[in-house]
Order: sequence, then C-alpha cells, then structure tokens
Amino acid sequence: MMLAFVAVVAVIGLMPHPAHAMTVASAGDLVELSLEQLSNIVVTSVSRRAQSLADAPASVYVITHDDIRRSGATSIPEVLRLAPNLQVARADANQYAISARGFNNVLANKLLVMIDGRTIYTPLFSGTFWEAQNVMLEDVDRIEVISGPGATLWGANAVNGVINIITRSSEDTQGTLVAGGGGNLESGGSARYGGKLANGGHFRIYGMTFHRDNSEFADGTDIRDASTHTQGGFRADWGGATQAFTVQGDAYTGSLDQAPAARDISGANLLTSWSRAFDDGSSARVQAYYDHTDRNHAGAFKEGLDTLDIEGQYALRLATVHQVVMGAGYRYAFDHVTNSVAQAFLPADKNLQWANLFVQDQVAVRNDVDFITGVKLESNVYTGIEFLPNVRVAWRPSAGNMLWASYARAVRSPSRVDRDFYAPGVQPYLLAGNDTFDSEVANDYELGYRAQPTANVSLSITGFVTDFSRLRSLEPRPGGIVFANGIEGTNTGVEAWGTWRVLPNWQLAGGVTALRERWRVAPGSVDVGGVAALGNDPAVQWNLRSSWDVTRQIGFDVTARRIGALPDPAVPAYTAVDAHVFWRPSPKWEFSLSGLNLLDPIHAEWGVATNRIEVERGFYLSFQWTP
Repeated sequence: MMLAFVAVVAVIGLMPHPAHAMTVASAGDLVELSLEQLSNIVVTSVSRRAQSLADAPASVYVITHDDIRRSGATSIPEVLRLAPNLQVARADANQYAISARGFNNVLANKLLVMIDGRTIYTPLFSGTFWEAQNVMLEDVDRIEVISGPGATLWGANAVNGVINIITRSSEDTQGTLVAGGGGNLESGGSARYGGKLANGGHFRIYGMTFHRDNSEFADGTDIRDASTHTQGGFRADWGGATQAFTVQGDAYTGSLDQAPAARDISGANLLTSWSRAFDDGSSARVQAYYDHTDRNHAGAFKEGLDTLDIEGQYALRLATVHQVVMGAGYRYAFDHVTNSVAQAFLPADKNLQWANLFVQDQVAVRNDVDFITGVKLESNVYTGIEFLPNVRVAWRPSAGNMLWASYARAVRSPSRVDRDFYAPGVQPYLLAGNDTFDSEVANDYELGYRAQPTANVSLSITGFVTDFSRLRSLEPRPGGIVFANGIEGTNTGVEAWGTWRVLPNWQLAGGVTALRERWRVAPGSVDVGGVAALGNDPAVQWNLRSSWDVTRQIGFDVTARRIGALPDPAVPAYTAVDAHVFWRPSPKWEFSLSGLNLLDPIHAEWGVATNRIEVERGFYLSFQWTP
C-alpha cells in the first residue's frame, strides 16, 4: 500500500503542467515562509494580547492554516495530532482521548478548549465532547496549543493546557469555495461563500456535512459507532486595526450509532466581540456569547445546556516599562438532565455561575529581561473563590534566544459528576457524588528555552514539574462508594520540538515528549478505584513531519509518529505513518490524496483489549474548487 501511494505521487509529478503554471501561487505557502517569519507568527493565548511566537515565554506550539491544509486531516482531533505537546488517542469512530502532560482520558478534565474565545466546555465533567466540535477547517487561521497552566488568564480547568482554535476573518475568506471527498472510512463535503456588506464589512456563510463508517474490532467485525454530522454558520466582520466588531454563529445536528440506540446531539451558538485600539497605545475588548447544546444518550441520560458568557479586558502601557492586562468575566449556565434508571444527576436541574477578575503585569526590568506577574480570582458555585497566581521571567541573552521560567497555580474545580452523580439512578446507590468534593490543585514549575540558532533551524524545549493534590479518588463509605480528594503526586517531563529548513522547498519538523507520573494515595484515604483511573499516558512519544514542494503546483507531506505503550489498561506501542499529496493544476482547483496509518492495516490506540476498536488504514481523495 505504501509503495502504491508513493507511485501515485510520482505519476502526478510527471504530468504535464499548464502553460500558465509559473504564474500560479506556490503549492506550499508554509515552505515559502522563512523561519524568521514563522517565529513572528502572532499568538494571543499566552498573554491575552498579540505578541510574536518568538517572544511568548510559554510552551506554545502553533498549528498554522497551511499545516492543516497539508496534513489532509478532516477533523479537529486529527489536526491536533500535529501538536507534539498533546496526547491524542482515538477511542472509536467519533470519540477521542486528548490531553497535555498526562491525565489522558475520553473524559479528560484538565484541558481548556476554545473556539474563537468560546469555551467548548461541559460542566458535566469539566471537559470536551469532541464528537460535537467541528469547524470548517478551510476557515481556521491557526490553533494555539499551550501546554502547562493557563489559569491566571483563562480560569479554572486550564490546568495542563489550553487549546485556542482561531478562525479567519471573513475579509480573508471572500468568494466561493466548494470542497468534498471520500474514502474507505469517511466522506464529506463543505461549501462557503464570502462577500462584502454595504456598510464596509465582510461576511461569509458556510455549510458542511460528513459521514463516518463503523469502526472494527481486531477480528474484523463492526462496532456500532457510525455517525453523521451536519453544520452551518456565518461570520461578519466590520472595521480594521483601530476598531473591529465581529458577530458569528453556528448550528449543528448529528447522530452517532451505538447499542441499544443512536446517540443524538445538536446545538447552536452566537458570539459577538468588539475591540478598540486607542491613540495612547491602550486597547479594550468585550466579548459575549450564548451557547445551547442538546444530548440524548439512549438508555443513560438526556441533557440540555444553556450558557451565557460575557467578558471584558483592558490593556495599557504604564511608564513605558509596564504592559498591563486586566479584565473581568461572568458565565451563567442552566443544566437540565433527564435521568434514567442506570444513572442520575441529582438535582436534575442546576443553575451554575462563574465570575472572575484578573490582572497581569509584564515589566521590562532591562532591555533583555521581562518579569511577569498575574493573578485571577474566580468564583464557582461549589468551592467559592479560587486564587490562581502566576509568576514568570523571560531573559533574551541575544537575538533569537530566550530563556524563561515560571510558577503557576491552577485548579480543576468540581463538576456535576463529582458532586451530583449517582449510579444507579435509584437507591440503593453503588456510586455517589460527594457534596464536599473540593477542587483539584496543581502547582507547576517550568523552565524553557526557545531559539533560532541559524536562519534554517528553530527549536523549543521545556522541562516541567507539577505537584498535584486533592486529585479525585473513589472512597468506600457506608452505603456505597463516593468521589473524594484522596490522591496526590507529581508529573515531571520534557517536551521539545524544532524545525529545519533543509532546502528552500523542503522542511522537516519534529517533536518529542517524555512524561513520568508518580501517584500515591494520600494519608488517611482509602482509594478503591486505583490511580490508573486518573488517565492513561505514554511515557514517550515523538513525531516527525516532512513538507516538500515537488513543483510549484505539487506538494508532498509525510508524517510519522511513535506513541509509547499505555500502562493501564495496556495498549501496545505503535508507529503510524500518514502521507498527503496535493496538486494545484490551476488557481481554481486543488486535488489531494491522503493515506493514513500506512505501515499497518490496523492498530489499537485506546481501551481494554477485549472491547476496543482497531484504527484502520485509510485513504481519502478530495478536491477543492474556488471559482
């Protein structure tokens, strides 16, 4: 199969090209960028203000628009495999376990995920239902992946990392785009139209749909997890660098097969944001959104969740050496659950509220040294006010080199599972929530280095130690088992990545993470769940990606990743190779062919051996048309 795929690349490379080919834009926008330009990509998630990636004192990896296009990925979770500082494992056709720095689980609860500033968060378990999250990938500008705490700026649950998915302005997505494709595992299509508004603004509307086939067990029999998903939305933007206003929204519906009946999901959201830059160098921003989701898990529960969120921030410079960002936010959510005999959330209806105040000050101690301090006070209905501080120092000993160190405190505040969950749904309960369950606490220490030693090489390396306390345990009590805060321990690790421009039209990028987790039952606690319930993580993983512009119309990308064995439940280590070739015969057309998991016909990534899917080798042929 691998040889056949490479043969296709060679055949395309030998095809005659149209006479006007030399006037067509290069196949690989990323490969045309210098590493200095890549280092100056603007990020906003580290400090809540625009800064170059080279100046961001944090372990942050940016997946660019062109990275996404060249990967051939068709969903957000598959795109996130590009980030070397994330653990990504596929649990079935739709569900993923995704985390940073450990605690990986299908219900992972220590990673904050946002789309254009809208938190895609469920208060049921403090995490993300990945099967419900979709964007039109052609419209994504970049994905900023921060490993390590971000609680001072982004709040509770930004414990081990922050993922911020940022879409492109409607001004950058003008005209018509139609895309579609299919393969042996999935098929889908999307369309988008962007235009100008009479008052000087721009807009786009889009629609997308996809279908995924059933996964298979190791013996080749199907598991019922096929799915369909349909989504549409819009975005409109007015203004420019001085003042800007955005309004955008999405609506979706989907069905995911399972026994005994399908799991149905649907939802809609509306977001508005306003920003203003003032003549004195200060700036202000206000954002508000409403989000509604419905979930129907046949035989288990139904949930309707309505969330209203508003936040504002103000940034200013004081005495030329202080860059201050301050702000406040409020979120209200109404969660309605229809319980079953199998499980229950009690009370079924819950009003949830969060409020926060934060401030962060970056002081230029010298021309080459910045000292950053910040704190957030955040309240929730379960534990009251949480104190979330951060201290960070960055030193630039020479151009292109930065050494930084940090301390931060973050918490994972209780979710409805911790406080309100009961199984079965009627008495006597075997497992019960605990109304004294407290926030899980992380104290994190980091030392990092980012450099561009030559014009063709860039690198980043971060070492970290995180002390955890009050982690969730299962404690026997009279009448059953309850959730408690009976586990503590330490995560230590190193994460590193780099890029090498080998030739003007050939680039290599790779990364590696090493993680050691040491957990113990706290004195006075009796945990019956086992520390394995905290997550299942590889000790070492690495990836290597090659991006090659064969000609000005043809690009060829290969990604290899090695994921170490998972300890409990045991999942063998595996190596996967993905390849993607694309051809632009004219400015209007692009054709591509992707091959996934080319080394082996199947491999496991997640779950118990007796009841887990095997991820199959896949091929996907697609097109994109921009008339």
